[in-house]
Formats: sequence, C-alpha cells, structure tokens
Amino acid sequence: MTNRRDFLKVGMLAAGGLRLPQLLAASNDAAAKSCIILFMSGGPSQLDTFDPKPDAPLEVRGPVGTIATRVPGVRFAELVPKCAHALNKYTVIRSMFSKEAIHEKAKQYLFTGNRPGNAFLNPCLGSVIAKELGQRNGLPPFVVTPNKDIAAESGFLGSAYDPFVAGNPNVKKFAVKDLTLPTGVEMGEARARAELLAEIDGQLKQAEKSGLLDSMDQFQQKALDLIASPAARKAFQIDEEPEKLRDAYGRNSAGQGSLLARRLVEAGVRLVSVFHGGYDTHTDNDKTNRKIVPEFDQAFPALLEDLEQRGLLDSTLVIAMGEFGRTPKINYSAGRDHWPGAFSVAIAGAGVPKGLVLGSTDAHAGEPADRPVAVEDLVATIYKKLGIDYRKNYHAFGRPIAILKEGTPVKELFA
Repeated sequence: MTNRRDFLKVGMLAAGGLRLPQLLAASNDAAAKSCIILFMSGGPSQLDTFDPKPDAPLEVRGPVGTIATRVPGVRFAELVPKCAHALNKYTVIRSMFSKEAIHEKAKQYLFTGNRPGNAFLNPCLGSVIAKELGQRNGLPPFVVTPNKDIAAESGFLGSAYDPFVAGNPNVKKFAVKDLTLPTGVEMGEARARAELLAEIDGQLKQAEKSGLLDSMDQFQQKALDLIASPAARKAFQIDEEPEKLRDAYGRNSAGQGSLLARRLVEAGVRLVSVFHGGYDTHTDNDKTNRKIVPEFDQAFPALLEDLEQRGLLDSTLVIAMGEFGRTPKINYSAGRDHWPGAFSVAIAGAGVPKGLVLGSTDAHAGEPADRPVAVEDLVATIYKKLGIDYRKNYHAFGRPIAILKEGTPVKELFA
C-alpha cells in the first residue's frame, strides 16, 4: 500500500525521472512486512527432499522412495510427505546453485548474497533489514533461534545490528535470559546503572574515539527497552500457545523455533532465522535423514498453515533452505558430501506463487538443467520483497560498499 509519505515524495522524485506509475509499482513490490528463514544447517540432500531421481542408479537415488505431491506430476522424496501435501502453498526452486562448498563461507554467501572475502565481512540479511527497516512495536528487528550462527553476523555494520538470540524454545520452562533483570534489581536501578555506565563511556570517548562504544551504547539501550516492554516479553512466551498447536509444529527445535518465529513476526519482528542443524551427512546419510528430515517436514507446513489461518502469510516471506546440497553419488561411508552444484529451496508467502516448481536439474540432480538461480538472485528477491534497495551503498573502510553487488530478483516469484 502507498501511504501519504510516498505521495509527498512524488514532487521530488519526478525531477529525477520517476513518475507516479513507477512509484506505485515499486510500492507493490514490497509485499512482505516480515521474513522467516528456516535454515537447514549443514546442507540437506536435494535427492532426499524436494528433487528425487527415481530413475537414477541406486548409488544416486539411494534407498529413499518418492511420494506424489498436491501438484500433478510432481514427486518429492518419501521423507517429506507433509511438504508434498502442502505444495499448494509454496514454490520449490530446484535449480539453485552456489559457488562455495565450505560450510562457513557458503552460509555467509547465502545470508549476504556476496561471496566472502578476506578484506571485510558483509552484513547478513537480518542486519541489513534491521538497519533499513528498523524495529516495530518495541521488538528487536532481527531474532535468531536457538543460537547465533556464523550466518547471522552484522559484519561492518557493527554490533548494534547483531541479532537478538532467543535461545531454544523447545526446552522446559523456556525463558529468554535477556528479557529479565538479575534477581533483586528493579527497573529504576537498572536504568540508573546504565546512566552511570553512559557517563563513564562519555569520559572514555573523550580520550579515545571508538565506534564500538557507540554500538555498545545502542545495544545496551535496546536491551533495557526490551526488558521494560510488556509486549516484547509476551511475544516470547511460547507457553501461551495451545498444546495441540505446539504438537502440530513438532516438539523439537525446528518445530518450536518455527512457532516462536510466527509469534515474533505477528508481534512485529522483521526477520527471524530458525537454525535446524544436523544435515551434514558425510556418513549414514539415510539413517540421519530418516531422523532429522521429518522434523523439518512437520515444522515447515505447520508454519505455513498457521500463518495462513492468521492472515499473515500474504505479508510474511517464508524460506526453507540450506547452504548447499549433497553429492549425487553416495560415498563409501553411505553418506553424501558437500555439493554446491545444485540444491533446492522452498519459498512461500508475500505474493510468491503457490504450487510452482521452478527450474530442474539433470538426471542425477547434480547441475541445473534449466532456469538456474544463483545465490545472489535469491537474496535480491528477498530484499525486493521487503522493499529494500539492495543496490544501496553503505560507507565503510573509506569507500562505498553495495548491500548486494550482483543478482537479479527471480521474476517468477512475483506473481
């Protein structure tokens, strides 16, 4: 929707060549108010999830069978029956590819859209979103669960844009430690201590200029604001959810993390990254997948259903992905190794088409056969869905640095 502020900009923008129809079109691109990333850390096998190859040799297809989806002619691996049934709610990109095969670099690449280098660390999606869109309703704009990952780094933006770490909502008596004060400390006393620290910091800055101290001040103030906010505390109280709904999501980190993510975006958080690990199956690929993939298979469709029932799916971009895929051929340890050549991504909400399978891979799911989608393209899509100018330059280290150097939004995801 275009608001009054947008129209007030028209006079200035027209001088630069941007007319009202273009302004309206640009506004409509920003379909998402929030984003949830369900990250399958370690790199899930495309063959054992969204891109099985039942006609390939046994050493490629593995022991996992296939199952029909809601879309005629499309089959998934039998390990994801709930995802197969829910394909009418999302798109699967089968032709993703990466240029990084090491976990740390591949994660940073996928969460920034820029290949990592030695000169500096680019800020991740959540940090950029936090800077560009800011907070809503007194809640942190960027939250991760259960723990912070190397993919969730603020880079050169500084610690003020680091994620808020929620912890693991699957534990008994879950409580976010940073939303409570130490025993015996009242709110007034906490603020008095903060003011004293600010005065000391001010004296230190006179002796030594430091951007780090500035970011620490912002971080401290945000922490106090969160503690003082009933809305923020309430958003994290996952035990308020009905037991039946918690069971529907799954009693594990993927399920409860996804449910917490729904609560947080509903309350106003901009981006939540849910990290679900264990997909690095160099050995015992089949045994491991039969344990861990069903956790994802339960959480992802439950999240989409819940968001849809609450009227939130149209304004929430949801992405399920890992940093790369697995090798087409099973190795001598009954595992699959790192494979950036091809992998699958599921994406839903915020105007993303439903029931679409975009792109395809070769007979062994090793390389894209048509419509290849680069990491940069996926990240550009996320930014465009959220209304962020991904070509914008930040200034660091004495030079301009683009949020995203390359990449084009995937046009098929803008219905």
